[in-house]
Amino acid sequence: MGLDAQHPAHRDLRQPGRRGAAGRDDLPHLDLLQPSVGRPALGHGGAPVNDLDPRDRGGPAQPLLTVERLAKHFPGKGGLFGKGNLFGKGPAVRAVDGIDFTVMKGETLGVVGESGCGKSTTARLLMQIARQDRGDIVFDGELLGSRALDLKAYRRQVQMVFQDSYASLNPRLTVEESVAFGPKAHGLSAAAALSRAHDLLRQVGLEPRRFGGRYPHEVSGGQRQRVNIARALALEPRLLILDEAVSALDKSVEAQVLNLLTDLKQEFGLTYIFISHDLNVVRFMSDRVMVMYLGRIAEIGPADAILGSPRHPYTAALLASQPSTDPEARLEEAPLTGDPPNPINPPPGCRFHTRCRFAAEVCRTREPGLDPVAPAHFAACHMAVAGSGHPDAPPVPLAA
Repeated sequence: MGLDAQHPAHRDLRQPGRRGAAGRDDLPHLDLLQPSVGRPALGHGGAPVNDLDPRDRGGPAQPLLTVERLAKHFPGKGGLFGKGNLFGKGPAVRAVDGIDFTVMKGETLGVVGESGCGKSTTARLLMQIARQDRGDIVFDGELLGSRALDLKAYRRQVQMVFQDSYASLNPRLTVEESVAFGPKAHGLSAAAALSRAHDLLRQVGLEPRRFGGRYPHEVSGGQRQRVNIARALALEPRLLILDEAVSALDKSVEAQVLNLLTDLKQEFGLTYIFISHDLNVVRFMSDRVMVMYLGRIAEIGPADAILGSPRHPYTAALLASQPSTDPEARLEEAPLTGDPPNPINPPPGCRFHTRCRFAAEVCRTREPGLDPVAPAHFAACHMAVAGSGHPDAPPVPLAA
């Protein structure tokens, strides 16, 4: 499974609207398997996912995952110089601070943002590795934690692939034992679990007779990540969360794993949440993109709109900050200045206003909502919303 990379990956995303702005063709070695147009929620042979999966409850129009008001605040440290007392806890770190989004069946939602924006914490909350302080997770119409959907049943349908392929595997288990562990824990016999493990290893391009008896330290980083993908698929999930799953791999191996993920998505009718700092890779993989900043959603919408014509200055700055080999495209000044504010005490109003060159008084005093700015495209920016009070906001349309 997966094609070998034929060309090196190019990094050439720049400020939207500038000459030579990069498109989906920036990863030609990946486009062997990925068309440049948006993809519907499809499974085997182009049939709708709900026609193939008997577990589907609400049809293709019902989101597979709905997240409402999700929040996680970690206790801060006290101490002599903190705001907490010597033996107590300080103010909470607002890692994820009330976010709402949906993931449709068969799509890939890319999640991007700087380190510390809340991407990985969101993934851990969705997997229930960490428990939310507030908010709901609804999976295919069923509330997580209700009688209809307990945690064990939920985790059979939602699995995760982590960045560190070595730390994700038990060093005392062989490759085939690692893949078979989940099915055995859920009641499958040892022989049946091993047979499933061998089938999955073949699916991810690892011959069981050659790799099944090896330990994690005896295979390469790319092979270990294939093992992790096989292990995640062992319980036949519907949603796969990929948290920087290819960022630790070199470019040729990254291309092979991305091609593999594309193949598996079509073959098994999977839905992905794809978290990455590499916007080129997110552009290649994603149907929609969600941009996070300081625990909140800054912008969410179709990938071509978000990465081609962003409506939030933070998204535009992320695009402009991508490295470029074109000397004519190099920026005279840094698109982003300074560090993100302290998540313990985020600034009032728009959380990005302390770093935004378009900030106005309304940005400093009133927090923007995540408002529609185009079909299926939402941005938390006063400048993008008519009638917001920002001097550069679009004019309010006249009543008919």
